[in-house]
Amino acid sequence: MAPHRDFPHLNDAGEVHMVDVAAKPSTPRRAVAEGRLVTTPEVVNLVRQHAAPKGDVLAVARVAAIQAAKRTAEWIPLAHPVPLTHVAVEISPEPDGFRVLATVETVWATGVEMEALTAVTAALLTLYDMLKARDRGMVMTGVQLVEKTGGRSGTYRRTETPPEPE
Repeated sequence: MAPHRDFPHLNDAGEVHMVDVAAKPSTPRRAVAEGRLVTTPEVVNLVRQHAAPKGDVLAVARVAAIQAAKRTAEWIPLAHPVPLTHVAVEISPEPDGFRVLATVETVWATGVEMEALTAVTAALLTLYDMLKARDRGMVMTGVQLVEKTGGRSGTYRRTETPPEPE
């Protein structure tokens, strides 16, 4: 069977394996991801007024995101455990929900896109869990990589925004 050069997680026999990054240089790498939780204006106001029954919803979601970024390799089977140097999570209330933005940095042999995406997802799940008593119809949407820098593939910046669900 021909080598799978376009799919580094496949070996020459087409079998899934973890990519060997031992020969790759450690360089600064950064990834930014975002996502949204769509809910009612009433739920947003409840959080803004610090009146959610489960406490400081935004603080708990930020901590969940940071923990998830640090443990991405436990969630994603072929991800490497990456020594993170920085994780920042911003959760912004909007009229119809919350926007989560996660920035993850390292100096290592592989990127941190998965860590940023995992952080966003964990924050959204935590928000949902802490607010579901008030709105079970919330929707997590738009989880996406916004930007990535460093490494052999260079810089990526999202130029388009995916459509919102109907």
